Amino acid sequence: METRTREARGDEDGHGGGGNGGAIANGTEAELSDSLKTFGAVLKALREESGLTQEEFAVRVRYSAAYVAKIEQGKRFPPADLPARAEEVLGSVASKVLTAAAKSLTRRAVLASWFRQWAEIEEDAISLYAYECRAIPGLLQPEAYIRAIFDRRLPPASEEQIEREVASRLERQQLISANQNTAFSFVIEQSVVARRMGGRDVTRQVIDRLLEMSTRRNVEIQIMATVQEDHCGIDGQMYLAETTAHQWLGYTEGQRSSSLISAPKDVSVLLQRYGKLRSQALDCRATVTLLEQMRGAL
Repeated sequence: METRTREARGDEDGHGGGGNGGAIANGTEAELSDSLKTFGAVLKALREESGLTQEEFAVRVRYSAAYVAKIEQGKRFPPADLPARAEEVLGSVASKVLTAAAKSLTRRAVLASWFRQWAEIEEDAISLYAYECRAIPGLLQPEAYIRAIFDRRLPPASEEQIEREVASRLERQQLISANQNTAFSFVIEQSVVARRMGGRDVTRQVIDRLLEMSTRRNVEIQIMATVQEDHCGIDGQMYLAETTAHQWLGYTEGQRSSSLISAPKDVSVLLQRYGKLRSQALDCRATVTLLEQMRGAL
């Protein structure tokens, strides 16, 4: 097995600044758009059959009317719990129909083609490690931070693209809660948090999310202090995953490119570096203390 490098094409998104999956690659946008519109049309028909307006349905399923409207228009990726919520309002048959319709919406269709293989590896991994020096890892980003990234991305994306990508990334974040037997480890540069991407309020939400996630038993978050003379992460961000067959794979990203690293000797290098980074970063307790101090200084 070898290291494979891909060039990103069209709108792209992965980890870090792009952050754990969310963009539409060439040839998939039309397909996804049609699928979203079909799902929206099905939801609208079921709602109208029950004699409910969008506003009435929204109240009963505990979403905003604007959110329901976007789903019905095919402009928003439906949340995973929508069929379950709809069952209380539209009945069990309607819920089964929506569940079946949702299966035609593949989350990976929203991901850039060069990121999909890694996304599949992540979903089944028993260990996931991440070192980020560019942005908060995508699995840990609050929605406000995600939107701040997409709002500033060049070339500019349309509102519909942003909505799809935000929804896709939020759905990917369910990996942590769904895979409770997976060990997640994140080493994040302090400068990434201190940058205040999106402003003070967004940064507070970032820190709150990091503090919240650090309480999970399957998540370890460590901050790499800004001043760290003994630092082995100079070559940039890296992601590592252990498969159910106990094979380790690596993944890195650059400007509009990515590499899936599977050659054992190359993966071994990344594992050595990541292990060293964990020893150089603040431990989990010291990380919490630093994050609380940073939040208080905002």
